[in-house]
Amino acid sequence: MSLTVKGKITKILEVESGTSKAGKEWRKQVFVIDTGDQYNPEIAFSVFGDEKVEKLTKYNKVGQEVEVAFNVSSREYNGKYFHNLDAWKIQNIDGEVKPQEAEAESDDLPF
Repeated sequence: MSLTVKGKITKILEVESGTSKAGKEWRKQVFVIDTGDQYNPEIAFSVFGDEKVEKLTKYNKVGQEVEVAFNVSSREYNGKYFHNLDAWKIQNIDGEVKPQEAEAESDDLPF
């Protein structure tokens, strides 16, 4: 299942790292956005892998408006279920063209 949500980044937590059972290094980072909703406005997402962690820390800052595309996954462990929101795309929306600006630009056409 793939979903998207818009909000403002409120926290970027420290990078977590480790070694898998297969001996491969891994990195993970969690960030939180505030959607502005009345109930449960904060949502925590995870990014996994060197490339995604680098993009998060390099291009996204606290206070920045973003749109996050993510997958929801669940795992069972000892009879309990744990859920993850795995972000696979984070897009800045601070510089979006507003509909009014787009209409104003279309008035400048020569015909």
